[in-house]
Amino acid sequence: MYIRTIKVRSSAGNINEYVRVVEAYRDNGKVKQRVVADLGRKDVLAAMLPKLQRILAGDESPLAQGKRQHITLDEPCADALSPDELVDIMRAATWGPLLVIRFLFGKLGLWSLLDAVLGEVRRITIQETTYEVSYTDRVFVLIANRLLHPSSEHGLAGWLETAFVCDRQGRRFVPAWHKRGRVQVHHGQLDAWYRTLDRLLAAKSDIEVGLFNRLRDLFSLRPDLVLYDITSVYFEGAGPADLAKHGHSRDGKPQNVQVIVGVVMVCGWPIAHHVWEGNRVDHTTVQEAVKDLQQRFNFERVVFVGDRGMVTEKNLTALTEAGHGYLVGVKRRRNEHLDTWLAAVKEDQWADCPVGITASERKNPPRTRVQEVPSGRADQRVFVIDSDERREYEQAMRERSMQRAREGLEKVQKRVAAGRLTDPAKIGAAAERALQRHHGYRYYTWQLREGKFEFSEHPVHLAREKRLEGKYIIATSEMTMEMSEAVRLYKDLSEVERGFRSLKDVLAMRPVWHRSPERVRAHIFVAALALLVQRLLERCLSDAGLAMSASRAFEALSTLHLVTFRLDPRWMAGHGRGRVGIGEDDEGGEGQAQGRQPGIEDSPLRRGVSHGTPRAQEVLKALGITNLKPPKPPQEENQVM
Repeated sequence: MYIRTIKVRSSAGNINEYVRVVEAYRDNGKVKQRVVADLGRKDVLAAMLPKLQRILAGDESPLAQGKRQHITLDEPCADALSPDELVDIMRAATWGPLLVIRFLFGKLGLWSLLDAVLGEVRRITIQETTYEVSYTDRVFVLIANRLLHPSSEHGLAGWLETAFVCDRQGRRFVPAWHKRGRVQVHHGQLDAWYRTLDRLLAAKSDIEVGLFNRLRDLFSLRPDLVLYDITSVYFEGAGPADLAKHGHSRDGKPQNVQVIVGVVMVCGWPIAHHVWEGNRVDHTTVQEAVKDLQQRFNFERVVFVGDRGMVTEKNLTALTEAGHGYLVGVKRRRNEHLDTWLAAVKEDQWADCPVGITASERKNPPRTRVQEVPSGRADQRVFVIDSDERREYEQAMRERSMQRAREGLEKVQKRVAAGRLTDPAKIGAAAERALQRHHGYRYYTWQLREGKFEFSEHPVHLAREKRLEGKYIIATSEMTMEMSEAVRLYKDLSEVERGFRSLKDVLAMRPVWHRSPERVRAHIFVAALALLVQRLLERCLSDAGLAMSASRAFEALSTLHLVTFRLDPRWMAGHGRGRVGIGEDDEGGEGQAQGRQPGIEDSPLRRGVSHGTPRAQEVLKALGITNLKPPKPPQEENQVM
């Protein structure tokens, strides 16, 4: 037998939910169900549940047995009250994601590391009250905010109202609202966050090295393989003049000034980052990044893995002369050796590379093949990679560009045929504009013959583009590296790109609003630390066999709330509990007034944590978190600003 509920619409139009006991049985080999008993309306049963529990336990009537003599017959019995009347919920705040981030902070050793490098407690006075909060606890707030609700320091105040964010003493951070013109947050609280950013940036070098040592011990990292890539982050407004510059925008915002951010990753972990002027050219950052690895992290020899934008003869020479190695992508266009390398490919000498997890799940998994070809140099090896997945993508992009370029050329053709465009120089300029917009010069050629504009597919360039589709070239100085290993390492650069997407999209690192170079660098550092915490969460979930992204995990965890409530004293007395046993006393309660019966408003505030959804419980189980309660704050101080 089992319980089933059914919803029935009443004659008044209300929907009531009824509870039934249902029994399953077999009839001629078929499983059927029948109703054994109708228990009545669900809301009525919920109100009667405490009394039913006592009856089932053999304690039919507390009044009849005289166990609770302080409840008299003249006093209303708590059993007659509805659940809404028994419990008064004062407030509920999101707690689950904060609980997990606190756990990850401990796993990374960030609590002790930040305490050691950031120094003493920060004392601030807001609205005539002095608060002492450690820099480490404030950094935790900034990183948690960047992960869960990325916003400015002004926006952070609003988030503190909905999430239970506390320091290690259990004191909740609350906003200090103070309208002053357009600024609605007290300047003292804003100043505390800005000073925390300044302190954090000053300790950046020590923090990155300390975190790398911790990761190396936790996951046995191989520090000889270093992945490096750069991206751009744009500003709204002018930005700091000596840092924010116009340059090649990877965000599609060429009109905005920007900074360049370079991230160094080892085994998928971001261990360091650099911030440069927005007009810095990609390849000029390589030697500086490698030198930093030697000086700060004591890397003796590294194999530098980078994308095509990092490749110059000067960089490769500098790496090898310093005793390092490299594995880099090679530009396909404007490369004098490309045709020679492709011509050396032999169709019967391709070697298949293992497919990834996602590709293996497809009915016809795309192939990735590799072949080594003569490089023409004794100190370098060259691999040609042929990827079905890449070919499919590049072919679709080419066809789209060809269609758009064709439409542009057809417009020119119609203008010439209609006599609206007759000057040969203007016709040529219009045709060039149409071709430049969508790389049309790779696919089409045109001519003006006897005043008639004609265009056709380019006999050389288009064939070359089709031959390049799906193929890319990597070069390495490592003479003993297997071909498949070289392909795998180069593909791992996608981890850096995924990290950039997390930095800029998930963590909302862009756009940047700060106006001083130091605050810009600190803002990016907070995002980088948040990315590291996010990566650790994904690693822990993966190790536990739980296929869930960090964002989905935080979404599930947001169903765990810290609830502050009061219980009716009559219910407490009726269950043999005084002022303890259900939840925890939070802020204490007002003493009951003389000469009247205690009401729910006289009960002390208590706290409890909701269980959340089954998916939230899966995340907690994967991380091994069993204690869901936040730290209990000191009686004299339960909140800070």
